[in-house]
Amino acid sequence: MFTVCALYHFTTFADPDAIRGPLADLCDARGITGSLLLAREGINGTVAGPRDGIDALITHIDGLPGCAGFDYKLSTATQQPFGRMKVRLKREIVTMGQPDVDPRAAVGHYVQPEDWNDLISAPDVAVIDTRNDYEVAIGTFEGAVDPQTTRFRDFPAWWAQNKDRFHNKRIAMFCTGGIRCEKSTNFLLQQGIEEVYHLKGGILKYLEDVPADESLWHGDCFVFDGRVSVGHGLAEGPHELCHACRRPIRPEDKTREAFEAGVSCHHCIEDYDDARRDRFRERQRQIALAKARGSQHLGPRES
Repeated sequence: MFTVCALYHFTTFADPDAIRGPLADLCDARGITGSLLLAREGINGTVAGPRDGIDALITHIDGLPGCAGFDYKLSTATQQPFGRMKVRLKREIVTMGQPDVDPRAAVGHYVQPEDWNDLISAPDVAVIDTRNDYEVAIGTFEGAVDPQTTRFRDFPAWWAQNKDRFHNKRIAMFCTGGIRCEKSTNFLLQQGIEEVYHLKGGILKYLEDVPADESLWHGDCFVFDGRVSVGHGLAEGPHELCHACRRPIRPEDKTREAFEAGVSCHHCIEDYDDARRDRFRERQRQIALAKARGSQHLGPRES
C-alpha cells in the first residue's frame, strides 16, 4: 500500500531553484515518486511512496520559508501511481495567466465540507466547477455550472463572457484539492464580487469527510495520478486513462470500436492522423516489451 500526498501552499520563495535540489534528493532517497512544482509563489504537487518517506517529505516542506503548518491531504493507492519523481520550476504553481492575481493577499470565504451542502443548496448561490471539462465529465456537484474550459487559464475569459448570469448571486467555487479556488476566488474579488466562497480542501476533502448517503456529489473525482479517479472515502475509482489523449475512460469504454490500447478511444478517435497513431502503436509496443522484461517503460526523461 502506498501513501499518496496531495499538497499546495502559497508563499514567497525568493529562490525556488535553491529549494529544488534538496527536495529531489529527499524524494529519491525515500522512494517517493510523483511531481512537485516550485515557483516564486509557492509549491504544488502530488507524490506517493512509503508512509515514512511521505512523513519525512512533509517535515521537510514544513520547514521551508513560509510553509509551517501547510495543508496536505493523504490517501492510499494499491499500486505506485507514478513512474518517476519530477521537481520542476514553473512561472506559476497553477497556471491562470493573471499577473495581478495573488491568493496571498485575499481569497474567498472557506467553507468546511460539513457545511458545503447547506451553502450550495441555497437558492441565491451559484455553484461553479473550476476544473477542466474532462474532469467535470466524470463527476461534479449537484447543480454545478460547468464552464467547459480545457485549461484553467481560460477561466477569466469565460467569466467575462458569463458574469451577467450570476447577477445578485453568491458564488461558491470548488476544485479537486483547493488550489484553483485560491486563485479563482481572488480573481472574482478583484472583479467586484463581494460574496465568494470555496470548498476548504476541495472535492478530495469532501469525499473523505462527508458520508455517501449525505453527499451531493455525483460520479467520481479525477485525480492526476495512476489511480485516475477516486470516490467517496477516497476509494479508487473504475477509470483508466486513454494513453493517447490522457482523458479518463471506464472499463466498458474499452469495448467500443474506437478503442485501441494506447492509440485511441471514443474521445480522440478523430483527433490524430495515421502517422501519429503509428507512433502511439510503437510506444505501446515498447511498453509491452518493458513489461515482458519485468521493468517499466517510462518514456523520455524530462529535464
